Amino acid sequence: MRARHRNFVLFGWGVLAWNVLVVLWGAFVRATGSGAGCGSHWPLCDGMVVPRDPGAATVIEFTHRITSGLALLSLAALLAMAFRIFPRGHRVRSAAVLAGVFMLLEAALGAGLVLFGLVGDNNSPWRAVYLCAHLVNTMLLLAMLAAIPWLASGGPRKRLVERPSALFVTLPLALLITITGGIAALGDTLYPGAAALAADSPVLLRLRLLHPLTAVLVGAFAFVAAWRVVRIPHLARPALAVLMLLAVQMAAGAVNVVLLAPVWMQILHLFLADLLWIALVVLYLEASHEPAR
Repeated sequence: MRARHRNFVLFGWGVLAWNVLVVLWGAFVRATGSGAGCGSHWPLCDGMVVPRDPGAATVIEFTHRITSGLALLSLAALLAMAFRIFPRGHRVRSAAVLAGVFMLLEAALGAGLVLFGLVGDNNSPWRAVYLCAHLVNTMLLLAMLAAIPWLASGGPRKRLVERPSALFVTLPLALLITITGGIAALGDTLYPGAAALAADSPVLLRLRLLHPLTAVLVGAFAFVAAWRVVRIPHLARPALAVLMLLAVQMAAGAVNVVLLAPVWMQILHLFLADLLWIALVVLYLEASHEPAR
């Protein structure tokens, strides 16, 4: 692999890693109730470019905006590099463009949370729907960011005519877990430590029970799908990564429930979910292409 291709691949994985950190910090903003730290202003913070004498919530929210801005700039640089290095029609270019689209949607959805007041103690059904859309877009963005360096590395690969259907089905099912996880996380934020089965529990809190149920069912399906291909030589490593992350994530989910979802555990649980999602995407890409020479 030529030096500029190698540098592009390394930079691409770096952009993905940075965006994972941005996602985790965004979850920290939500979990700590700091989404209104800059008031109802966007892109300004409390009507200023740099807030003066900020409180803790303002610092948390403003930091998230800075890291998100850097993520946007890094992706713009990656997109420019993709168009400079790879020829017209190359799949790296297409993936980079799609990543750019999802990044712009991510910024717009993040701004909408503030401008529509879907932060803090807002417990409207609209906030839950909006948050789920935001999370799905985030996962699609991470998928494209993972595809960019993968497509740029390892030499030319042809897409197989017969694709692994079980692994393909696993991806939208994983997005379903993202949706139920978003609802559960919002319930944990608005009603910390509250019992979901109490007679007077809010609907949002009762819906929190959907997450562990879907996680177990989809997790079992993903485990079987990965196990079926783990003995194929070029799929062994990504399949093993999926299997190990599934086991760790299930354990982390159980601990999260037992501890009543403390903030640090919510962040760790989301981090493992992001890693598992990326591993599933890479496994599908490996399985749906001929091995590189």
